[in-house]
Amino acid sequence: MARYTDSVCKLCRREGQKLFLKGDRCYTGKCALVRRESAPGQHGVSRKKKSEYNIQLREKQKARRYYCVLEKQFAEYYEMANRKAGMTGENLLKILESRLDNVVYRLGFAMSRPEARQLVRHGHFTVNGKKVNIPSYLCKGGEVIAVKDSSRSSDKFKAIMEANGSKPIPKWLDLDRNTLQGRVINLPEREDIDLPIEEHLIVELYSK
Repeated sequence: MARYTDSVCKLCRREGQKLFLKGDRCYTGKCALVRRESAPGQHGVSRKKKSEYNIQLREKQKARRYYCVLEKQFAEYYEMANRKAGMTGENLLKILESRLDNVVYRLGFAMSRPEARQLVRHGHFTVNGKKVNIPSYLCKGGEVIAVKDSSRSSDKFKAIMEANGSKPIPKWLDLDRNTLQGRVINLPEREDIDLPIEEHLIVELYSK
């Protein structure tokens, strides 16, 4: 399975924004974007005027990298969103938010989306009592996402839950910290998604 294996800090520098792909490190002075704001590569410091296409492309790349989704899968999500009733851009963000790895991250079961993806792949979570190890699984309203019984007492999850003790939980999710179980109350509305993404630019890009 294809996946990005280079430094994720380069992605933040390329987009000029923190994508929070390294957990706690992103909130410290060690963050690569704090230490060096320019994009990677010998031409990273240049300040050329951006074309309309470049602005749209960068917005799409930013959204894709926030959710750790590769190009082909992102295009498939766009087509799925386009077939749904309503605004395509909002539908796209709702689909991305409903991915299991993102829900795990939003519930505070991981320090970052890449870590959530890895933990899901390693089989640490169940959905409605059944083990699911597919990060791209799309959660639905009413489903219960829980840390697997054999994983709850591990030092890994104890450290994660301690670090995320004060992390706010989105209102479209519900969390029981004692049992390490979360529930999808319903799919998020646009105002529930706090990422600085201008989805209309992505729609304009794919509509060309």
